[in-house]
This record gives sequence, structure tokens and C-alpha cells, in this order.
Amino acid sequence: MKKKEFISVLITNFNKEKYILKSLTSVMNQSYDNFETIVFDDKSTDNSIQKLKKIKTIKLIRNKKKKLTTGPLNQINGILEAFNVSKGKIICLMDADDEFKKKKLYEINKFFFNNHNIDFVLNFPQQNSNFNLKRTKVNNSIWPSIFPTSCISFRRSFFKQFKKNLLSKKCPNLEIDARLIIYAYHHEQNKINYINISLTNYIKNDDGISSYYPKFSLNWWYKRKEAFDYLIYILKTKNKKFIKSPDYFMTNMISIFLKIFKKIKLYG
Repeated sequence: MKKKEFISVLITNFNKEKYILKSLTSVMNQSYDNFETIVFDDKSTDNSIQKLKKIKTIKLIRNKKKKLTTGPLNQINGILEAFNVSKGKIICLMDADDEFKKKKLYEINKFFFNNHNIDFVLNFPQQNSNFNLKRTKVNNSIWPSIFPTSCISFRRSFFKQFKKNLLSKKCPNLEIDARLIIYAYHHEQNKINYINISLTNYIKNDDGISSYYPKFSLNWWYKRKEAFDYLIYILKTKNKKFIKSPDYFMTNMISIFLKIFKKIKLYG
């Protein structure tokens, strides 16, 4: 029989009253039984807290600090706070509006049991709309595909090392999924490991973090530049050279232009 490692499911919530109970039910109904569920609520203003308080099988953490400047930084803070009280040797991340398939934790445990030298894995999402998960690659293989947060699982030891490479202050618009996957790609010798079955229902809605970064908007270009900055930083920690591409030059040029334009509009 495979060893059942203790798994921690870390969930960050902000005003996901419409989804949170269904999301938590998908976790509580897992076929795997050796896990804990930790929910970090980031000062929700809807009825999320009232609903969460009724569920006795979760550990609820409420943000008592001042909220940070961007959604991505608030999400990172929530995951860090939840991780600090977690006990699992395996960590699964989850957004409060997504759902886990019934065998998700079983399959995650099986994967890590069968792959002792792997610390990080993605599973494919099943999506609730025509939204397509696009594999964005820059400089061919250096920038890996970015998957939703709820499709990310890793060993506890991996995250302890990752925390030292967050670069939060310089990349306030970059979500944790992009940071984790870029870091993992180079940590795992230039590859990402996948479980090639759908274990997560990815619920695309109009009030998530990504809604603040519509394509080609000012914030979208800022985030894209920060993704390059983070990639360059991680490559330096691995003593690897960053190859500047046309996309890199274009992103930097447009970001500089937009910042100048914003200042002129603000003060002019």
C-alpha cells in the first residue's frame, strides 16, 4: 500500500461567497482522508466569514493586518500565512472559486510517492467556459506554461526554498502561480512535471485577480515586464544567462512609454 502523506490544502479567499461552500465541499468529499484544509480570508466584505465559521473541519485564518497594494501581493501573503500554520509534507494550493475532483489528493499523493526526486507538479484543469489555457512561452523553453494556482502542488521542502526567492517588492503585479512555475522550471532542471488528467475544475469569473489585468491594459504590461524581471532574477540565482528576445525589448519599451504617459496625464 502506498504511504499516505499528510497533505495541506491552502485556500485564499476574498469575497468569494458565491463559490466558497462548493469549493470546500469538493475538498471535504475527497476519496483521500489524510489531509487538512486551511482557509485564509483576506478581510472579505461579503458573507464569506459567516459561511466559513459554520464549517468546523477547516482551519480559518483571518487577516488582521493592513491589506497590501495589489491583489497578487495579498494572495501571496495569504498563502504564506496559511503555510506557516500548515503541517502537510505535501501542499496543494486552491483558489476559493475553484473545485477539486474527487480523486485529486489521491492522485497527488500517488505521484509524489512514485517520484521521490520530484518536488513540484501541475495537473490539467477542466474549465467552465470557452476560455483556453494558453501556453505562453518566451525565449522558447526558458519561460514555461503558466497554469492556474489551483493546479499547483509541491513538497513542503520545495516551498521553503521558494519563499527565499519571492522578490515581492519588485514584482507587485505578478501572481504566485507565475512565480512558482518559473522557479520550479529551473529548480527541476528545465522541465515541469504534469499529471496528464484533469483533477481541478477551474472556474473563470469576472471578479478574480486576473480581472484587474485585461490584455494589453496598463497593468497587463506592468505584469508582463515583472514576469521578465522575475525570470531574469531566477536565472541569475541558477547562474544561467538570459537571452533577450524581441518580446522582451517590446515589453520594456511599452512599459516605459506607458509609465511616462501616466505621469504626463497625472501631472500635466
